Amino acid sequence: MPRTPFKTLPALLLALALPLAQAGGDHQPKHGGIVVPTAHMDWELVAKPERITLHASDHGKKASTAGATGKLLVLSGKDKTEAVLKPAGDDRLEAEGPFTLGPGTKIVATVQLAGKPVANVRFSLK
Repeated sequence: MPRTPFKTLPALLLALALPLAQAGGDHQPKHGGIVVPTAHMDWELVAKPERITLHASDHGKKASTAGATGKLLVLSGKDKTEAVLKPAGDDRLEAEGPFTLGPGTKIVATVQLAGKPVANVRFSLK
């Protein structure tokens, strides 16, 4: 008995979707933070009152932050804090606190590499 197209359609859709899902990269946090994907990289923010760390990755692999500079804007209630991001290892930037953090805190990270903007990323703490 021949198979009808309706019985093979789910298997065909699954076969087509798997490569697309795998090509999208791994957007899961690797450092316990919040991940925001951008056009070229994923950025993971780990926020603590004494230090905010921004990890960079490119399709699941560590991305170099050598020579990168950046700024953070931390908005928590009525408090507004600005801080400088500095390279702190091969794949991360850090800013020293103290920072007022809590649910609803918004953090905007602006990163430059060789003087050119590479990211303007917004995070929201839960």
